[in-house]
Amino acid sequence: MPFDLDISLIIILIFFGFLAAFVDSVVGGGGLIMLPALLFTGLSPASAVATNKLAGTLGSMTSTITFYRSGKLDIKSVYKWFPLSFFGSMLGAWTVHLINPEILKPLMLVMLATVAVYTIFKKDWGHLSTYKSLSPKKLLIFLCVLFIIGFYDGFLGPGTGSFLIFAFLIVGFDFLKAAGNAKFLNFGSNIGGLLMFMSLGQVNYTYGLIMGVAQIAGAICGSKYAIKRGSGYVRILFIIVTITLLAKNAYDFLK
Repeated sequence: MPFDLDISLIIILIFFGFLAAFVDSVVGGGGLIMLPALLFTGLSPASAVATNKLAGTLGSMTSTITFYRSGKLDIKSVYKWFPLSFFGSMLGAWTVHLINPEILKPLMLVMLATVAVYTIFKKDWGHLSTYKSLSPKKLLIFLCVLFIIGFYDGFLGPGTGSFLIFAFLIVGFDFLKAAGNAKFLNFGSNIGGLLMFMSLGQVNYTYGLIMGVAQIAGAICGSKYAIKRGSGYVRILFIIVTITLLAKNAYDFLK
């Protein structure tokens, strides 16, 4: 891809890359901003999804580091779950070439609606961490959920951050720690999907790296702001982003 890009196109990539990472660094949903911007540049849908994975990997890596340095991410507790999102996403990215990802959209809409309603009406949920060791049965279910979410991220993507946070909230983490843990696993699913898309030759490295640099800056700002404001802020942003994702994808599906 030539590097003699129009300055206005570069500005668009940087602006939307920063904005997407600011939101995505806390509660996910960055793809809602990134994908339309990449499609606007003229990329095919498949290339836009693949390129988004490159930029998203840089953003999620930065968010993970920021949460870890702040003490809101306990790597020792979640590193063993990293392969689930990594290999799940690789499998999802590979499967997308065999099956139309549109078949998962109705299920995704139901899941987003469930997440939004549950979080809105359970007002004190996620303010304090109540996480304890899971029983073997609950742990197995939780691990299966993490793998499925990883697969979903490689296969379709929208709402992955919300689903990961919801999974960690269910087992007792507060919103801030759930966001940190989710970002670490989202980093894994981004890398897994990216490697598969790279092997398939669908990544536009020029656009991806420009947006990726902007995502690094946006992720730093977004993560630090969330950590400073606390779980209450993360909960509000989580609800807003989840409802926005639901509305946008419902509109696209019905249209």
